[in-house]
Amino acid sequence: MVSQPEKSNPPMKIAIGSDHGGFALKQRVLSLLQDQPMDLTDMGTCSTDSVDYPDFANAVAQSVSEEQVDEGILICTTGIGMSIAANRYPGVRAALVNTPS
Repeated sequence: MVSQPEKSNPPMKIAIGSDHGGFALKQRVLSLLQDQPMDLTDMGTCSTDSVDYPDFANAVAQSVSEEQVDEGILICTTGIGMSIAANRYPGVRAALVNTPS
């Protein structure tokens, strides 16, 4: 009996971004996901210096909308503004999540 070689699925591509208020949590999420079989793209911010959250929400949402990545994770202080900004992009549906469940 001859068997077909196993097809391996390409790793999931995930973009992650935060504002200054979500920077520490973003770094923690990145550290938890780094050993998983996925391609992670950190789209900023890179410090706790004050920034405009839409810059990062737009970057992540655009990459999802243009199918450059499979999923996006946005982190900020409340999540409301980022959700609103991300939902302006075609094919993107951002939802505010406060708990793991």
